[in-house]
Amino acid sequence: MYLPWVLCGRAGGQVAEPHERCPIDPWIRAPRPPAAAGASCQSHVIRDQFRSIQVNVDSRGCNILADAANEPSIAVSLTEPRKMVIGWRQFNSVASDFREPGWAYSHDGGHTWVFRGSLDPGVFGSDPVLAPAPDGQILYVTVNAEDDTRLFRSLDGGMTWPQITQVAPYWYDKPWVAVDITGGVGRGNIYVTSPYSRLFLRSIDGGVSFQAPPVTNGALVGDTVAVGADGTVYVVEGCDSVKFEKSTTVQDSSLAPTVEGAALVLGHGFSTCRGAPSGGLSGQAWVAVDGSSGVTRGNIYILTLGVTDPVQSGNRDPADLVFTSSADGGRRWSRRIVINDDPLSLTSWQWFHTLSVAPNGRIDVTWNDTRDSDQPILSEFFYSYSTDGGQTWSGNTPVSPVFDVQVGFPAGSPKLGDYYHQASDNLGVNVAYAATFNGEQDIYFLRIGPWDCNANEIDDAADISEARSRDCNANDVPDECEYRADVDGDGLTTLSDFTAFRAALTGPTADTAVPHPCFELLDPDHDGDMDLADFYLLEHVFVAP
Repeated sequence: MYLPWVLCGRAGGQVAEPHERCPIDPWIRAPRPPAAAGASCQSHVIRDQFRSIQVNVDSRGCNILADAANEPSIAVSLTEPRKMVIGWRQFNSVASDFREPGWAYSHDGGHTWVFRGSLDPGVFGSDPVLAPAPDGQILYVTVNAEDDTRLFRSLDGGMTWPQITQVAPYWYDKPWVAVDITGGVGRGNIYVTSPYSRLFLRSIDGGVSFQAPPVTNGALVGDTVAVGADGTVYVVEGCDSVKFEKSTTVQDSSLAPTVEGAALVLGHGFSTCRGAPSGGLSGQAWVAVDGSSGVTRGNIYILTLGVTDPVQSGNRDPADLVFTSSADGGRRWSRRIVINDDPLSLTSWQWFHTLSVAPNGRIDVTWNDTRDSDQPILSEFFYSYSTDGGQTWSGNTPVSPVFDVQVGFPAGSPKLGDYYHQASDNLGVNVAYAATFNGEQDIYFLRIGPWDCNANEIDDAADISEARSRDCNANDVPDECEYRADVDGDGLTTLSDFTAFRAALTGPTADTAVPHPCFELLDPDHDGDMDLADFYLLEHVFVAP
C-alpha cells in the first residue's frame, strides 16, 4: 500500500518537506496492459470538452507497456501549421535511467501522431527543446551523456532528421532555444542559453555552427529565451528571484553584442528551483513577447512561481503563478498578478507552468494544479488566458482528469521531468505535457480552443459543416489537412487503407483516371496526382492492421 508523502517521510526516519518525495519509494502502480492484437486502443483521455491524445504509442495507437516519457517540447511548422513535432525524454523501461531523444510528428494538426522512437537510437539524449525556424524547418536540441549538446534539423515536418550539429562540447542541463523568425537582419539566427552552464550561444548560419558572442554588460543567460518582432533577444532567469536581460544588437553579427535593461524584476520568494510534487523542479521562469499589431505589441511578459508569505497570510501556499509585464522594453514592470484563483492551502501547488502568446496578442498559460486534492501528489492540468495584456485573466479551467504524479518513476530519475511546453495560434493553444493516466509516464498532446489545422482562422468543424472543406472519411478533420491516408477513418493508416492507395496510384503525370472519392487523403504532397513521391511519403506511416 502506498503511503502519502508525510507518512512515508516519517517512516523513513526523517521529516520530508511538503514538496519532496521519499528518497526510496518502491511503490509503482502497475501500468495498464496494452490492448490485445486487433483491439482498439483508447489512446486519449477526456475532461469535459478537452481531449488529450497520447503521443508515445505503438503502430496500433496503443500504449507501450512499462516505458516512461517526460519533459516534452513542441514545435509547429511556420509554413504548414498542420505539421507539428513533439520531442521528449524517452525511457524504454522504467527499470533504467537510460533515455533517448524521443519524437513523434503529426501532419493533421495534432489529431493523429506517428511515434518513430529515438532520433539517435542507442545514444543517450535528454532535456529536449524544439523550436520552429523559417521556411518550415523544425529544430530539436538535446544533451547527451557527455553533456555534449546537439542540434537535429528536420525539413519535412519531423519525418526525417538529416542534419546533426554540435552546439557545444559541454553543456550541463536544459539548454533553451529561440529562433529569429522576423524579416530583419537576424532572421534565422538561433539562440541557445542555460542557467546551469552559464553560456549563451548564437548561430548565424542556421545551425551549421555555433559561437559564444562576446556579450558585454551582462551574460544573456537564463531559463528561457525569446525573440521580439524587431529581433531583440530577451532572456529571463528565475530561481529564488527573477532576473531579466535583453539585447537589441546580438541579432546583428557585424556589431559587438551588448546587454540593455538588465534588471532584478522580482525579488526573494520565487520558487521555480524548489522541488515539485513529482520530485523535480517546479518549473522554469518564462519570458514571451507580444508580436501582435494591437496596442499590446512589444509587451514583454514573465511568468514564474511565488511563495505566499506565511507571516502575512497566516498560512503557507507552496506555489502560486505570478505574472508581470513591461510595456516599455523592460525599464518598468507592472504589479504582480497571481493567475491562479484557488484559496491558500498547504497542499495547493501550481507547477510546470507554461506561457505562450498568440499572433493576435492573447496570452495563454497552462500548469499542473493540486488544489482539488488533500495530497499534493494528485494533480490536474489547468488553463487560463488574457486578452488585455495580462491585466485580467479568465477563470481557471481544469482541462485534464486527475493523475498521480508519483507513479511510473524511471529508475534513477524520480520525477516527471522539469517542464512542459506549448505554442499558441489565434484560435487556441497546442500543448505537450506529461501525465500518468496509464499508471506510467506518457506524453500527451492537448488542443485548447477550436481546431484549425488549415490555418484559415476558422474552426475546422465550421469549415466542414459550411462546405469549405471536405471530410471524406467523416473523422472531423478537413481532408486537406490529413497526411496519414486514413481512408476508413479509424485513426490509423493500415494495410486496409493501402488498397485505396494502390487503386489511385498513377505515373508522374496528372491522374487521368476516375479519381478515388477520397483522393485528397491519398495525395500527401498535394500536387494533384498519385505517384511515387506520394508513395515515399506514405510508406513512413503504413502499419500492419
